[in-house]
Amino acid sequence: MDLGSSESFTRMGTLGIEEEFYVVDDAGRPTAGSDELVYGDEPPEPLAGRIDHELFKTVIETQTPLVEAPGDARETMVAVREALVDHARAHGFGVAAAGLHPAARWRELDHAEKPRYRSQLDRIQYPQHRNTTAGLHVHVGVDDADKATWIANAVRWHCPVLLALSANSPYWCRFDTGLESARAKIFEGLPNTGMPTTFDSFEAYADLERTLVESGSIEDRGELWYDVRPHSGHGTVEVRAPDAQADPEVTTAFVEYVHALVLDLAERYEDGETVPQPRREVLDENKWRAVRRGREASFIRRDGSGTISLDRAVERVADRLGVDGVLDVLDREGGAARQRRLREESGVDALCESLLLSGSA
Repeated sequence: MDLGSSESFTRMGTLGIEEEFYVVDDAGRPTAGSDELVYGDEPPEPLAGRIDHELFKTVIETQTPLVEAPGDARETMVAVREALVDHARAHGFGVAAAGLHPAARWRELDHAEKPRYRSQLDRIQYPQHRNTTAGLHVHVGVDDADKATWIANAVRWHCPVLLALSANSPYWCRFDTGLESARAKIFEGLPNTGMPTTFDSFEAYADLERTLVESGSIEDRGELWYDVRPHSGHGTVEVRAPDAQADPEVTTAFVEYVHALVLDLAERYEDGETVPQPRREVLDENKWRAVRRGREASFIRRDGSGTISLDRAVERVADRLGVDGVLDVLDREGGAARQRRLREESGVDALCESLLLSGSA
């Protein structure tokens, strides 16, 4: 039985970055390629051993090596991306990134044959059959399990902010959904996703893991796909809210933000501070605002006293944390708006090309 342990939480401040990408053909359209890339020739370093397929054969995931120093995060992430682009090119593929690929039609794409995913398809059915989503997952090491759980509780309010800032998936099955992050709603069709409740302790979270595994609801702890969770295997706080991004500078900004946020909350935990914990329904409403409005979203404040705009929320937190990458992202055109503009001005081909990772065209 695959369960985690409080003993996994041993190191503070390390980083791990997981990114989901689309394998595309020479026209930039999603195509089956994960079998060749994952099970074919050994990929180059530092990608070797850090690539896996997802549910669809067009979606793959990469993991960085453990990042000891935050300043090395960008270089490490870019090295993995470059190795993936080279590996894909050697097999006749390109690589693209977005929360949902605007040219993907899930009924036309092949599912992976890995037993884990076949089991999920049988158990979950339609919501999993259509799950062509791609996200960014940031792991930050925490040296105590209860501390990690407290931090994850506090990070929940920030997840809609990150989603709104990263919203990069307006199209679903080539249809404009009217949403800024359709990925978030598609993914929420699965069980054990979205905004988690609070947990009084790590043991309370571990009890949930144990109950769901023992009852046959999930096969292992990895199937708790919440927007943020204490990762009981890696000993991290894992933030899973953002849409995937093609631009490494945008990804780097989110990684920097999440890392600084977790460290700041760790200090506040150690100082015995109390952080307001809004009702889950309020956080669900904030997430909906991010999904629907993206850069134009405003959020119900943690203490319930009115709302705060995305711009102001990001600026306040960035100022407290001493990070500026997300401020640069805030000043740029949003991913969803950019996709819509490119499609209207230049067509679907130009839109698909814009999602390619640098060097993979």
